[in-house]
Amino acid sequence: MLSFVAKGSNMSPYFKNTTTIINTLKPTVSEAATISKPIAALKPPTATTGRSIRLRVPKSGEIRATTGIITTVPVRYAHTDIRVPDFSDYRRNSVKDYKSQNRETAPARNVFSYLIVGSGIVTGAYSGKAIVHKLVGSMSATADVLALSQIEVKLGDIPEGKNVTFKWRGKPLFVRHRTAEEIDAEAKVDIGSLRDPQADSDRCQKPEWLIVLGVCTHLGCVPIANSGDYGGYYCPCHGSHYDASGRIRKGPAPLNLEVPEYSFPDDTTIVVG
Repeated sequence: MLSFVAKGSNMSPYFKNTTTIINTLKPTVSEAATISKPIAALKPPTATTGRSIRLRVPKSGEIRATTGIITTVPVRYAHTDIRVPDFSDYRRNSVKDYKSQNRETAPARNVFSYLIVGSGIVTGAYSGKAIVHKLVGSMSATADVLALSQIEVKLGDIPEGKNVTFKWRGKPLFVRHRTAEEIDAEAKVDIGSLRDPQADSDRCQKPEWLIVLGVCTHLGCVPIANSGDYGGYYCPCHGSHYDASGRIRKGPAPLNLEVPEYSFPDDTTIVVG
C-alpha cells in the first residue's frame, strides 16, 4: 500500500491520495512524499452577459442552441418586482370581461362613436355656414352704396310738359310730365313702323309720367330733352331722334331708351330702383 499526503499548501489537509499497489516483486514504500507545487486559489465569479450565457448553452445533446446573424436565442430574465399596469379605469364596462365576445358589445360601443361623428358633422356644418355667411356679407354692397341704389322723386315739383334730370347710379334719369296731347300722339303711333316695337302703355305705368334713362342706345351719349323731329329727345352726337315715349324713331340708335324699375308709393312720389 502506497500513501501520498500533500503538505505544501494551506489546502493540504483536505487532499489525500491513497493508492494501493500489489506487487510482490517490489517492496512496499511507507514513507510520505511531499508535493512541492502549490494549488492555485479559487478565482471570484465573473459577470455574465446575454452573449456569455448564449455561448454556454450546450450545442449538442437533447438540448441544443444555435447562435448567428439570422438566429435568435431568447434569454428570459425573471423580473418579479415590475408591476403590470392596469387600464381597467379607462376601459368600458362591457369589455372588462376578457371572456366576452367583441361582436356582442359592438352595437353598444358604436352608439358612442356615431354620436361623436354626428356631433362633429353638425358642428362642422354650422361653422361652414357661419364662414360662408360672413364671406358673402363682406362682398355685399355697403350702406352708402345701397342708399344710392334707390332714388325718391317728388312729382309735385315737376310741372306739366317739363322734363327733369336726376342722377341715379351714376347715370342721368329723365322724369317727364307729359301733356294730354303728347299722350294721345304716342298712343296713336303704329307699332309696326317702329325699329324697336313697343307700345306706349308698356313703357308707362301712368300715362302722364315717363321715366327713362338718359343714355343713348347708340354710343351712350346723353340726349337733349324736348328736342328732335318728334318732340321727345335728340342726341346731337350722331343724330338719333326719340319720341315723347322714349322710342327710337330716326337715326343710328338701335333700341329705345331704357325704362328702369320704379314704383308709385303714392300719387305724388315715385321710387326708382
